[in-house]
Amino acid sequence: MNDTRNVLDEFKGMSHETIVRTLDARGVGLEIAIENLERDYNMGTIVRSANAFGVRHVHVVGRRQWNKRGAMMTDKYLHVHYYETSNEFAKAMKKAGKQLVAVENNVASVPLRSAPLPENTVLIFGSEGAGISEELLSYAGAVMHIEQLGSTRSLNVGVAAGIAMYEWSRQNL
Repeated sequence: MNDTRNVLDEFKGMSHETIVRTLDARGVGLEIAIENLERDYNMGTIVRSANAFGVRHVHVVGRRQWNKRGAMMTDKYLHVHYYETSNEFAKAMKKAGKQLVAVENNVASVPLRSAPLPENTVLIFGSEGAGISEELLSYAGAVMHIEQLGSTRSLNVGVAAGIAMYEWSRQNL
């Protein structure tokens, strides 16, 4: 069989539904939220990284339309949830018992490496440049930043998301 999908060899030849069920069974407790104010191209990168780290749920707050090219079809293998408003998202996460943690460098925050990230964390990321809106930040129980040693004041949000997911994995797996 010549399965040309971008999936691990163990999934070659399996139906899409079987792959999703298998990934759901071994997925992690971490979830990701992305505030989509600008149809940021980085969203695809964040979704692809989420899939690689075993995340099963990605929450998109704001615009439903986003550039899926960077996701390389990985969005088809996880559960993407859409919320029109920050309030709608926050209510759903509170009901689910999730801990909201914003990753943002333009506000008062603590270093990512020094903060605990519980199993039931939802890491929140904003658009490149604009960051996370004040409204969405107000719902976060914690705000963290990634320490930097160079001259630039920020990392690309897709890169930052990968680093934060790795730190969650380091603490929880």
